[in-house]
Amino acid sequence: MSETATLVPIDTVISMLTAISARNWTQFKELEAEFVDQYGIEVWEDVFNFRVKPALDKDSDRWLLIQWCSAGIKSVKVVA
Repeated sequence: MSETATLVPIDTVISMLTAISARNWTQFKELEAEFVDQYGIEVWEDVFNFRVKPALDKDSDRWLLIQWCSAGIKSVKVVA
């Protein structure tokens, strides 16, 4: 993880985790865009991969994946 990523305030990470916990995709995307504007995409990748993603429980991780993958998809079929 880059040195800059280690200097990101914990409040910033907590805000993202709160948006994920609330299942608020719009808020998460806004926070993500603000983060990238302030710190850059490389730092976002580090913070997401080493601070945000590891903190997610299984359901939150799945929800986030579905949000990313469903952009532009009209329906999702559950296959047993």
